[in-house]
Amino acid sequence: MNKELMEALDILEKEKDIPKETLFDAIENSLITACKNHFGKADNVKVEIDKETCDFLCYAEKEVVEEVEDDVLQISLEDARELSHKAQLGDMLHVEIKSKEFGRIATQNAKNVILQKIREEERSVIYNQYYEKEKDVVTGIVQRHIGRNISINLGKADAILNESEQVKGENFRPTERIKVYILEVKNTPKGPRILVSRTHPELVKRLFEAEVTEIKDGTVEIMSIAREAGSRTKLAVRSTNQNVDAVGACVGINGARVNSIVDELRGEKIDIVNWDENPGNLIQNALSPAKIVAVFADPDEKTAKVVVPDYQLSLAIGKEGQNARLAARLTGYKIDIKSETQAKDAVGFRYEDYVYDDEEYDDESYESEEDYEEYDEGDAYEETGEGQYETDAYEGSDEETYGDEGNEEDVYEDATIHG
Repeated sequence: MNKELMEALDILEKEKDIPKETLFDAIENSLITACKNHFGKADNVKVEIDKETCDFLCYAEKEVVEEVEDDVLQISLEDARELSHKAQLGDMLHVEIKSKEFGRIATQNAKNVILQKIREEERSVIYNQYYEKEKDVVTGIVQRHIGRNISINLGKADAILNESEQVKGENFRPTERIKVYILEVKNTPKGPRILVSRTHPELVKRLFEAEVTEIKDGTVEIMSIAREAGSRTKLAVRSTNQNVDAVGACVGINGARVNSIVDELRGEKIDIVNWDENPGNLIQNALSPAKIVAVFADPDEKTAKVVVPDYQLSLAIGKEGQNARLAARLTGYKIDIKSETQAKDAVGFRYEDYVYDDEEYDDESYESEEDYEEYDEGDAYEETGEGQYETDAYEGSDEETYGDEGNEEDVYEDATIHG
């Protein structure tokens, strides 16, 4: 029994996940290559390997002839009789080849064949392993900065976090552990090339799937997601079990579940709202915590006109239009927001006259302090731990927001937001 070879194959199989069958094929090909280098040809060479003991036999098939013209393919009757006394002219005789007789060059070539096969299989195993994790979240260790890109070690392979997939303001130190979303795995001659992201909306979705048991088992479904990486994410969820509160399941006890995700995203605010098949209710939920007076939605045109109280306009639009913009992405509707005062004189805000209005608003209408009225903190906010938990103070809206950011809101000059 070839114990040394058996131990070597066991180690390779365990450490590099390369099947023994592949290694046996590599050994067989290396011996045939060595014979070709030693004799100049190897068409008649055969290799037999006992996969239980790792013993191998290398032999050449030679024809028994009276006069030898090619000693690689033929053998004389006299020499054949020394190997087998039953040998006759025209017989094909198996003549053993001693691998110890190979020269240095033949041996080196055989070694290179085995090493090349091991490298190819190792790359293939790593590629298959990470290809299965494509569109999923993995934990990696920051290694170094390559220009503006970052190299991240995922265990058996390195991934590249391009500048375009990095969240502005996030700074990573070497040896720091972070979670990344695998965008794509490419197979290249130098091994698998793995591209990862920290800005993709699916990163938030996968983090919730890993953190919330109800999402993992299908009790709660994530219906839609809209994200502005590093700033805010809106998530619409629904429950398939009437006894399970979808928003509450995602939030967890005292916000434990969602807070762990907020920490991983470095304080990015997360709004969790209830999904509704009724477009009007869904848009109302998506725009919360702003109070909505009326929503006129056109499912065919995918447009919606929303009326809010005068003092709620800045809150509905959000800082630099972020709240309305994310609501539009979340619902898939083009949303036009007006205050009650503006809606009274605006064409198209009555349901019976449903006509799209492209009117822009003058900045002067928001110059008074009353137009920037903020929520009373005791009415709309409740402090929980280090972060700030916001909940809607009005009926007909269902949202919970987590994050450390304040609720400062700006006003867009044009309040029409496209999804």
